[in-house]
Amino acid sequence: MTDPSDESRGRETEHARLNRELDQLLGELRVALPGVQVLLAFLLTVPFSDNFDRVTGASSAVFLASIALAAAASILLIAPTVHHRLRFREGTKEEMIHMGNALAVAGVACLGLAIGCALYVVGDAGFTDTPARWLGPAMVVLAAITWVAVPMRYKAGQTRRDR
Repeated sequence: MTDPSDESRGRETEHARLNRELDQLLGELRVALPGVQVLLAFLLTVPFSDNFDRVTGASSAVFLASIALAAAASILLIAPTVHHRLRFREGTKEEMIHMGNALAVAGVACLGLAIGCALYVVGDAGFTDTPARWLGPAMVVLAAITWVAVPMRYKAGQTRRDR
């Protein structure tokens, strides 16, 4: 048990830490969700457009994958909020934070892949016989570098000056 005066001395209690971490997680999801929802909405309307017949062969399968990945990203990124509502005041905050973090990471991975797939299809259908289709895979690599590789280089407890 922590000393109640810990907060007044600048030390965060376990309860306060869990509240802060959950608030941060839910806030981060509020930032990511609109982008996913716009992408999914756009992708869902494309098959009803006049030029959708230009998406053929492998590109049609990649297009379907982009829709499925964007839908999965949406579900995964919304899930922590649903968990919070369903388990409200049941004393499972620590578990919700860990599961919410895992769901958010999986959701962002699906988002990066959905963006890459969508760009592949646009490049293939809109710029036939050019290397434009490879912008999609290039964006997946960019997402992997900026969203995964760079943060994995951070060292716990080290400041920039220490490195």
